[in-house]
Amino acid sequence: MRTALASVAAAVSLAISGGAAHADNVPKPTDLATQNAVADYNAGNFVAARSEFRRAAQKGSRLAEFNYAMMLLNGEGGPADVPEGKKWLRRAADANMTHAQYVYGKMYDDGQFVEKDPAEAHRWFLRAANQGHVQAELALANQFLDGRGTARDNVQAFNWYKKAAEGGDMTAQYVAGSFYERGGDGVERNLNVARAYYAAAAAQGDPAAKLKYLQLSAELEHQKPQ
Repeated sequence: MRTALASVAAAVSLAISGGAAHADNVPKPTDLATQNAVADYNAGNFVAARSEFRRAAQKGSRLAEFNYAMMLLNGEGGPADVPEGKKWLRRAADANMTHAQYVYGKMYDDGQFVEKDPAEAHRWFLRAANQGHVQAELALANQFLDGRGTARDNVQAFNWYKKAAEGGDMTAQYVAGSFYERGGDGVERNLNVARAYYAAAAAQGDPAAKLKYLQLSAELEHQKPQ
């Protein structure tokens, strides 16, 4: 059975080949071996892809290190090898591939393949978020909001939600809207800004955001001078 992390490898490969609309801070394959591996992975030829990713990873390709790690962890193209997979994922993260840093942090946040350690997750989320990785920004915001892996801090939570919202994350757009709708925690209440964030999330298909957008639209219309 493929784990939740399997989709990450697929998403990265598709993004590189043009098959996915969005993948944050994923380096493009510059070497032929990695390009061939991506093509074979997308074609479903996992055995060849795994071998090609391994060879490219051994030559220092960060994307190959990451995708080889995912294939090892998920048993794609051969038997699963968790220790080896974690080693290559850490190597990609240490090489400053922000998506690898995010996934490495998520592994600790979820307790998947490792013992759950929210503080270690926080450290990796922060490294990736500080470089503009949108999913890491959202994960960091959630940690600050919950006090998980770090002290609870609603001001920091809002700052990271706003960054992720500006990066196009639908969930962050909704939450940023809710902060502006209620005000507090260093945020001045502003229904017009809240409405704009809800509209952005609604445009991406969030039904709750659409309802909020309609509610605030009606409220703001009612507040207009007659």
